[in-house]
Amino acid sequence: MLEINTQKQKPSNLSIAETAKSLAAYAAICQANGLVPVVEPEILMDGEHSLEVCAYYTEKTLSACYKALVDHNVLLEGTLLKPNMVLSGKQCKTQATADQVAAATVKALQRTVPVAVPGITFLSGGQAEEEATVNLNAMNANNLGSRPWSLTFSYGRALQQTVLKVWGGKSENVEKAQQALQVRAKANSAANLGKYRGEASSASSGGSLYVQGYTY
Repeated sequence: MLEINTQKQKPSNLSIAETAKSLAAYAAICQANGLVPVVEPEILMDGEHSLEVCAYYTEKTLSACYKALVDHNVLLEGTLLKPNMVLSGKQCKTQATADQVAAATVKALQRTVPVAVPGITFLSGGQAEEEATVNLNAMNANNLGSRPWSLTFSYGRALQQTVLKVWGGKSENVEKAQQALQVRAKANSAANLGKYRGEASSASSGGSLYVQGYTY
C-alpha cells in the first residue's frame, strides 16, 4: 500500500516515484509466483484539501504507479488497481457531492489508468458505508465518458462495520450479522451496475467511519 497524506506535508515527486517503484516490485514478485497483484495507492482523507487537490495528487500518484509497473515488466492485464476515490479532505469546509466525486474520480482514472487494466476495486478509506456505495453507484450510473475497466469495490470498514456491530461477538447474533452483510453486499453489487436506489440506507450505514490519522 502507498499512502499519501496531504495534511502533514505535500509529497515530493521523488517520494511518489520511489514508493511507486516499491509497489511495482511487489507486483512483479506476485506475478512471478502466479499471483494477481492488487496495486493499492491511496490519498488519505485527512486534511482540509479540496476535491481538486485530491484529484491532482491522485493523478500524479497513479501516473507514477503505471510508469513503474511498465518499467518492471508487469503484465497489466494480470493486475487489479485498488485506489482511493477522489474526495474532499475530511476537514474541508466544502464537501463534494456524490456526482462530483464520481466525475472527478473517473476523470482521474481516464487520464492515468491504461485500458489494459481489467478492474478497479475501490477502497472505502473511511467513508461511511452508504456514502461509499452511493459514490460507486454514481460512477457507474452517470454518463461520464469511456470507462473501459470494471469499477467495483473492495471495501473493508464500509462493508463490515454494521456487521460487526450487529454480531457483537455473540453467537446468538450470527444470523442477524449474516443478514446485515448480505444487505450491504447486495447494495454494493447494485452500485457496481449503477442500479443502487438507496434501499440499504439506515442510521448505522450512514455513520462516519473516518478515524483521523488512521493507519493499517
